[in-house]
Amino acid sequence: MSSPSPLEDSVTSTSPLLDPLRSASALSLLSTPWPTRRSSEAFRFTDISYLRSLPISLPSREPDLALPSSPFSSHVLFSDGILLSSSGAHVSTLADLPPGRARDRAAAALAASAEFAHKDLFYDFNAVGARDVVVVHVPEGVKVADDPIHIMFAYTNSGAESMLMSNPRVLVVAEKAAEVAIVEEHFGAGEEGGCYWANPVAEIINDEGARVHILNGQSVKQDTTSKYEFVEVSTGAKLNRHNLHIEQLGPETETELSTLHLTSQNKQIHDLHSRLILDHPRGFSRQLHKCIACSTGNSIFDGNIKVNRYAQQTDAGQETKCLILSPKALVNVKPNLQIIADDVKCTHGAAISGELDPNELFYFQARGINVKTATDALLYFFGAHMIKRIPFKPISEKALAQFKELLVSSRQTAGEALHL
Repeated sequence: MSSPSPLEDSVTSTSPLLDPLRSASALSLLSTPWPTRRSSEAFRFTDISYLRSLPISLPSREPDLALPSSPFSSHVLFSDGILLSSSGAHVSTLADLPPGRARDRAAAALAASAEFAHKDLFYDFNAVGARDVVVVHVPEGVKVADDPIHIMFAYTNSGAESMLMSNPRVLVVAEKAAEVAIVEEHFGAGEEGGCYWANPVAEIINDEGARVHILNGQSVKQDTTSKYEFVEVSTGAKLNRHNLHIEQLGPETETELSTLHLTSQNKQIHDLHSRLILDHPRGFSRQLHKCIACSTGNSIFDGNIKVNRYAQQTDAGQETKCLILSPKALVNVKPNLQIIADDVKCTHGAAISGELDPNELFYFQARGINVKTATDALLYFFGAHMIKRIPFKPISEKALAQFKELLVSSRQTAGEALHL
């Protein structure tokens, strides 16, 4: 692969704390090949070749964007990776962090990332291309879970002949016994017909006993007795790839993952690759992934749970449920449970179907409800069940309305009316 120096030279870092990570990732890019369906198992079902077919441009100035409102008092707005506004406690850019505990923790986290050889092309692109880092620091014992921090990512575009690439980066540090809730929202704000490449990274560090509730996320490290709750609803973008890495770094740690994909557009791809590593006794994890594939969409799930030798008395469960609503839609599911410990309770299951459960349809029919209405209701509640796991009403209602609109649209395109 060619030298990453053009990207590195074209983006000016606003903090010297980023320099070690940028340098390490620039070197990593030199030896990291572009993944293809043939050369990389992780991309066997995901064709990203078209990302190389268009020239890439980088944002050179603050975009002219009307600031969207947030229903929450603490909020942050990125546009094309450039921080436009920030409001609320515990939120700061890396460059603006004053000397003290928060800055020290952020510096340590970035230094640790620089020492780790990721060999992840897109992670390294972000590290080289990020202008700054938004740091969410929650001090020991502080609890701010009732009113979440809302981080909005707006993406414009540079026309149909090039892609505007942005690399926003977020670091969350929840100290001992702290609790915080974070909502990430990604949306397009450009003109129709243009295209953009959004390449965000979020890293979360849970200290002992900390609780982090997050909608979206990427790299998570959990300490003793900490809890991490993750909910993701994906409906947009031509290609949506999410690499989610979680490590339980102490005993009695809890991880709960809930994800929903709806591929409703022509040749739309949603791809989730999750990796959960349990290394300590009495860990607990639950993962539920659902997808609805319509039109010619492609939904991919590769979920890896690794229970290492010292993770005795672990309780880990993984379940996947997928519906294929079109003969041209695709679903690829690869659950993977690796168990080295011998005193564990681990289960996983996957169900892929082109039709709804006949027992559930019969339940409706037995109560005088026709098949068409029953089908519509069951499809809606298949996804709504996941969306309602979002604990914040303004976000769950918005996601539910968007899911409903896209589901209706995709069914109408297929020649089937959906009445909700």
